[in-house]
Amino acid sequence: MTEKEQLAILETWLGSYKGILFKVVHAYTGNHMDKDDLFQEIIIQVWRSIPVFREECSVTTWLYRIALNTAIKWSARSRKHVPSETLERVEHLIQENKCAADERLEWLYRAIHQLDEIDRSLTLLLLEGFSYKEMAVILGITESNVGVKINRIKKQLIAQSKNKYSHGI
Repeated sequence: MTEKEQLAILETWLGSYKGILFKVVHAYTGNHMDKDDLFQEIIIQVWRSIPVFREECSVTTWLYRIALNTAIKWSARSRKHVPSETLERVEHLIQENKCAADERLEWLYRAIHQLDEIDRSLTLLLLEGFSYKEMAVILGITESNVGVKINRIKKQLIAQSKNKYSHGI
């Protein structure tokens, strides 16, 4: 594969699937600088992986796998080198002139951000509409494990929501 062909594939995929990558980035980062860094890291990994893509799964599944694995590694590396921002500091930035729907959405993203890496990944995949089978393939766990984890995550988020908002999410 020539570099020109590789670039054409990357541009096509970014045009079609950039939103998926941004969702992963948003779930794993706390500030704008980190979002840019992680997005760039994911794009680099996608670029490096294009020549080995064998179409054994869909492009979406493959991109999610790269994005999630990169985000998990990046997140672990970032925690070692830079202290993470406190939730109070992040909340202060978010609270300015937000409507109730925006507040609930931001709360949901913060709650998702606090989940461990696998649970966070499952939540993103669920919100994106992936089947349990597809999630299992992407994350390398069993389909039944996906179901159990998603039930636990839902219960946890609902309980947190009821504590934050008397009516839940």
